Amino acid sequence: MSCDLEWINTERSLCFHEDLKGGLIILDFFTYCCINCIHILPDLEALEHAFPMEKGVAVVGVHSAKFANEKVSANILSAVLRYGISHAVVNDSEAKMWNELMIQCWPTLTLVSPCGYLLYNFVGEGHREKLLEFVTVAVDFYEHKGEITLSSLPLKPARENLSESPLSFPGKVCCSNDGKTVVVADTGHHRVLVLSPDGIVKHTVGNGKAGLENGSFTEALFNSPQGVCYHDDVIYVADTDNHAIRKIDLKEKTVVTVAGTGEMGEDKQGGQLGVEQAISSPWDVVLGSSLGSSEKDLLLIAMAGSHQIWGLFLKDGKWLKGRVYNAGTCVRLGGSGNEENRNNSYPEKASFAQPSGLTLSTHQDHPLLFLADAESSSIRSMSLRDGAVKALVGGERDPKNLFAYGDQDGKGYDARLQHPLGVTVLSHDPCVLAVADSYNHKIKKIDVATKQCTSYVGSGTAGNSVDGHLREVTLNEPGGLCVDRAKGILYIADTNNHCIKTVNVKTDVMRPFPIIFPSVGPDKTSDVVFKRLTRKSIPVTETTPVCLAPGGKVMFKVQVDWKPGIHLTEGAPSQWQVWVEGKSDL
Repeated sequence: MSCDLEWINTERSLCFHEDLKGGLIILDFFTYCCINCIHILPDLEALEHAFPMEKGVAVVGVHSAKFANEKVSANILSAVLRYGISHAVVNDSEAKMWNELMIQCWPTLTLVSPCGYLLYNFVGEGHREKLLEFVTVAVDFYEHKGEITLSSLPLKPARENLSESPLSFPGKVCCSNDGKTVVVADTGHHRVLVLSPDGIVKHTVGNGKAGLENGSFTEALFNSPQGVCYHDDVIYVADTDNHAIRKIDLKEKTVVTVAGTGEMGEDKQGGQLGVEQAISSPWDVVLGSSLGSSEKDLLLIAMAGSHQIWGLFLKDGKWLKGRVYNAGTCVRLGGSGNEENRNNSYPEKASFAQPSGLTLSTHQDHPLLFLADAESSSIRSMSLRDGAVKALVGGERDPKNLFAYGDQDGKGYDARLQHPLGVTVLSHDPCVLAVADSYNHKIKKIDVATKQCTSYVGSGTAGNSVDGHLREVTLNEPGGLCVDRAKGILYIADTNNHCIKTVNVKTDVMRPFPIIFPSVGPDKTSDVVFKRLTRKSIPVTETTPVCLAPGGKVMFKVQVDWKPGIHLTEGAPSQWQVWVEGKSDL
């Protein structure tokens, strides 16, 4: 193991013959875009719990990138923090270790003896029991020979340096049709926030701990929620790491599980009712209609873990080929389950590659589901009238080539994306999509009729700025989008920047979206009602110049006229925010 590579979660670089010799080492070859690699993280946690470091067993993540964006250590660090990885991780950016050990796919677990001999490879996912059994026997064998001498490593988890922020890796965002409610999947905090369009938190759903619990907003637990959709005071949530679909009732202020068992499923067909149906890593959700219905009675699910599109029938409904499903049925609607970019007139013969974002057109004569197919770096469509799956932009004609990515404007297959995670309808007539081209750190536009894809927001370099022309601002792996079409506002979940940003599609101006928590106890958060304060501009003229040196301060006074009976409590903390127009960094 080379000492000149960049390391994460360690105080310094590690060398095998100096640091890892004498231990049973499990090398986890992974790339952070890969859903299968994410699936085995709980297996590694179980292994680390059963065999702590003092027993001479150490897990080392070897990140061998698929996408160009994944070769950057800063991006790997964000993924390590996002997925809660605490063991040492090395950036094998040029795939040196990958090639030396002749690894062929992600994920692969390679077991190395205390003397440096290769013992065994576990390829793919689903090997927890065999892995634990193998390590148990190996530890007993090498302890008996006296060859296990490793007891510690110079680890320094990166999360210790992670500063607090209102959001943590927000994955998706949605808004109500009237624009009065914005919903954010606060993925890293394992909760869902319901906000006003001013950014005031009206409801905090989930107490911030990872888990699977139903109940009140303060009792409920989520685990890395992603997709959210809002309809009639109900929010449906793709609770990704719980492998479940959750329902938030804003009137009853409760959370219930409506699909999924809480354990990752391997079923590629489905058809069971609700919590009896095991599912796999749902990543996004959108409400549609069953065949022939005018109601929002079908929840469409991007099932990233099984590379399929599923549906949850909220009422009795019909589907293709005269199929009738009872309310609560969760079933596969499209995708064979093979990880491919295969289009087909028959939805069950089409194949997807980690679908991660969904949106619906509203053309009732021919409603289309558009999806961000992350691993094929393409945007595709699925007809809700006949099930046909077609290419829109990105990817390649060869269905097995999942490496056709890049950053290039163009038409159809000539366009290049890099691991897109989100998509939304920017306008319906003509139909224009906005795409979160995540690994290119951009938002792109697609004209559906012409299949023309053009860059819209972002310079293409990871960063966090909002000033200037939309092509000059910077994002960092944006993962989710939604549009308030009435107000012409595009919401962007800027995932690695831990924030939401907005774009006025009429003026092409970007703004940070504030997240303002009320200063009340957690048991009252859901009951607070805010009235919007009148905002007044305070101009600075030539007669009152302000020259602020770096590090300087501006002092000003604000007079607040309280209504009778309202006052500040002496000694109680209060929080004030000042927004300086055009100066987002102040």
